[in-house]
Amino acid sequence: MAGSTVIEDLDSSAWDRFVNAAPNATFYHQHAWKQVIEKGFGHRCHYLAALSGTGECHGVLPLVEMRSRIFGHFLVSMPFVNYGGLVCGTEPAAKLLLERAERIRHDSGAEFVELRHLESFRDGLPTRQHKVTMILDLADDADSQWKGFRSEIRNRIRRAEKAKLEPAIGGLDLLDEFYGVFARNMRDLGTPVLGIGFFRNLLESFPDSVRIFAVRHEGRAIGAAVALWYRDTLEFPWVSSIRDYRALCPNNLLYWEAIRYAIDQGFRKFDFGRSTRNESHEGTFNFKKQWGARPVQLYWQYLVDANGKISELNPENPKYRAAIRVWQHLPVPLTRMLGPLIVRSIP
Repeated sequence: MAGSTVIEDLDSSAWDRFVNAAPNATFYHQHAWKQVIEKGFGHRCHYLAALSGTGECHGVLPLVEMRSRIFGHFLVSMPFVNYGGLVCGTEPAAKLLLERAERIRHDSGAEFVELRHLESFRDGLPTRQHKVTMILDLADDADSQWKGFRSEIRNRIRRAEKAKLEPAIGGLDLLDEFYGVFARNMRDLGTPVLGIGFFRNLLESFPDSVRIFAVRHEGRAIGAAVALWYRDTLEFPWVSSIRDYRALCPNNLLYWEAIRYAIDQGFRKFDFGRSTRNESHEGTFNFKKQWGARPVQLYWQYLVDANGKISELNPENPKYRAAIRVWQHLPVPLTRMLGPLIVRSIP
């Protein structure tokens, strides 16, 4: 790529033309995510594009710079979600983008760059393989999908239906109901909650590819999720239900309604989102596996200096356990106020 360069001001239409033609791009590589991140969190974004000497785009790398006195200073592609990293058509473009990313890391004093790849994009980079995403291949019709489920999955869906749980699908009209469930569930887990403004920005920025699914009991939402789609896949990245209603199986009805919707819309895959492989019997990995989902390895790759260390914001870290226990006992309204201020710095 003689005469090639990397720029940070490629216009959104040219960026998306490249992304939408690239086979390894994801929903999170679309340019509108820059606005979602900047507006919702105030982070500086470096949207790098590798151009040939004739101005043709050959690769992109969206980076979000995050600074926190507590959690550190780093760059992530992409934070808060499952996927990101390099999208390149040529090896020279990948090399240029990585070099620019490393220069930004060095000049800014960031500890590392984290690239959340669906494949091991670059040999030789420090790589963690601690997460998988769970993918369900969809049948041609809902009846065939139903017959392919294990009996316990079908029984739980029937239990939810017998309890007269009512499903709903919408957009901004369901945002408050979703967020009420989501904030309660995050508090119960001991996890700071994303702000409602983030989800509003997401719905407004992607009006044709984001929906909210909800399940109500006696008129009150007890389970809810944000669904988004790109190409042949519908993804469920944010899903919650209220533990007090676990016996009614709201999560099972929620997933089934989303799977039926995906089939009706012609999608070929349902993405349950990331999990840690071989969790306990009660964990999300096994819950998703019961639906017939298969694990797909994720590769989180890093740029770091020779003496650098990749920090891990792991809830199993002893220094976070006490904070989690305290958070679980806070009033939900207080966690809705404090959570967004904390979680904005946790990728």
